[in-house]
Amino acid sequence: MSIKDTFDLTDRVAVVTGGGGLLGQEFCRTLGEGGASVVVAELDGDLACNLASDLTSAGVPSLGVQTDVSNPASVQNMVAQTLNAFGRLDILVNSAALDPKVRYQGSGTRNQESPLSHTFENYPLELWQQALDVNLTGMFLTSQAAVRPMLEQEYGVIINICSIYGLTGPDQRIYQRERQSPQFKPVHYSVTKAGVLGLTRYLATYYAGKNIRANALTPGGVYNGHDDEFVKSYSARAVMGRMAQKDEMNGALLFLASEASSYMTGANLVVDGGWTAW
Repeated sequence: MSIKDTFDLTDRVAVVTGGGGLLGQEFCRTLGEGGASVVVAELDGDLACNLASDLTSAGVPSLGVQTDVSNPASVQNMVAQTLNAFGRLDILVNSAALDPKVRYQGSGTRNQESPLSHTFENYPLELWQQALDVNLTGMFLTSQAAVRPMLEQEYGVIINICSIYGLTGPDQRIYQRERQSPQFKPVHYSVTKAGVLGLTRYLATYYAGKNIRANALTPGGVYNGHDDEFVKSYSARAVMGRMAQKDEMNGALLFLASEASSYMTGANLVVDGGWTAW
């Protein structure tokens, strides 16, 4: 097989949870360009269908499905619709996650409703539980549902999206602003993303010998309209001196989804501009 052929996803069917997100949309497009049929699984059903329609117009067989990854019935329905439309499910990309962002108003005043306004000592249990339900339980539920057809067809690839904050503690200094009340990357994000790595290794070893591979992809910070002060602070911590662009995870994603990574399972591919190398 040529090196080009190892990246070919022709006749594969891929599901991307959180397919409407910044990286989720990139992943859907990448998998489609690689030759796969794509299911956009997204909490916003209209967004999922619109994105799938755009992919179909671009020549990628696609399906949009409203999916709440924290709801077992919703996840099972998504898998059933995938099988009904395409007859198989080869690749699962678990990209759905809660990741609260700081947004500043024109005056520079932060929205106090943000989860980032809470200290650890006073972090609300309901926000902690909500994040566990989506970021970790959601990944468990989608993997559990998707692996059933993978076992029947004796082939499957699971890619779990982690974060550098699953590897290191957040540098809370980059979230601070002069003359503003303190803010913090919330505890739930680090804890759930660290759990993603544990789940990935469990799936890899549990399905040993079943021709089902599970790996994690760990992005560094991706630029998404952040204010200049945040970009400057973040970039100073990265070896490459900048944040990632949204398309800079696509090569790694295609590698993990394809036979180019056929001898990888239980691994974590870090694409962070050197953030964790210091």
